Amino acid sequence: MLDARLMTRRRRFLGVAAATGAALAAPAIAQSRPKLQIGYWPIAGGLAFFAAVERGFFRDAGLDVEAVRFAGPNQVVEALIAGRIDGSANGTASTALALGDAQAPGMLKFYCMNYANATHVLDHVIVPRESPIRAIRELAGKRFACGPGINNVTLARTVLERAGVPDPKVTELPLGQLLPSLAAGQIDAAYVLEPTAVIGRRQSISRVLETAVISKYVLGDPQTPWHGGAASLRAESIRRLGPAVPKFLEAYGRGVDYVRKAGVEANQYLKGYTAIEGDLIAEVPLSGYRMYHEFGASDVAAMQRLFDLFSDRKVFEKRIEVKPLIYTA
Repeated sequence: MLDARLMTRRRRFLGVAAATGAALAAPAIAQSRPKLQIGYWPIAGGLAFFAAVERGFFRDAGLDVEAVRFAGPNQVVEALIAGRIDGSANGTASTALALGDAQAPGMLKFYCMNYANATHVLDHVIVPRESPIRAIRELAGKRFACGPGINNVTLARTVLERAGVPDPKVTELPLGQLLPSLAAGQIDAAYVLEPTAVIGRRQSISRVLETAVISKYVLGDPQTPWHGGAASLRAESIRRLGPAVPKFLEAYGRGVDYVRKAGVEANQYLKGYTAIEGDLIAEVPLSGYRMYHEFGASDVAAMQRLFDLFSDRKVFEKRIEVKPLIYTA
């Protein structure tokens, strides 16, 4: 049994929130067309999954795949732990998934990772459009905010520290309040993910102070991939599905391949799955993807540095190894 301290830390990290009504249904019993319920939350990182569903790649593989929407990645992880869904789509925080697996080692396997860096842009520090601030180190003593959750706070604080801001203070705000707070002068800067920076620029609220901040300051190089999200399957679902698993992974891989080849044209499949619509769709940057068989030693090392940060900051109770989490055929 987990001690009270560990349970408290994990509840804090994963959050306590109800899943959507659709997610409460138990995974369907295998039928002539094997069924999988895959949880996602409405962000651009899930594009490869959305495209695979909408273009019929799973159907072509003889599978019935249901996309189950959740309010955030922590709720996806809660549903995985409870066995209410079979897996997660890309965009689900890899650190949250790892912490969920730590409760029952071997429960999850990552089969596709989504990443950001200076080429595949996702993360920024932004300031008001007319701010005189020109470097992150100038944020010392300033009011700094990020989205909610210990994952965001840990990364934001680390970026500030390693950019030269002593004893940084970070305020958590709902995502929808970050830009209004900048516009109202209530905060001086924020750590954000796309499409917040695109929206802020188009509404003349904010400008990007620096981009690829996780790769640069947390991982040590702007081009090092930050594998912040992962698609996963429950080990129990892998056993239940048996020969259907390779078909599922091949269909998911077709979604990844389509996004790589189609570029921003693929963003059309963000409609209905995210709040991103209209002209904004064409401006949302694409995530990078690595399927499990593409995930090399340098990728494992980069993700391990991310996990080790969370161990060092005591978010993880102990060191979590990346390699055992990666699916192998």
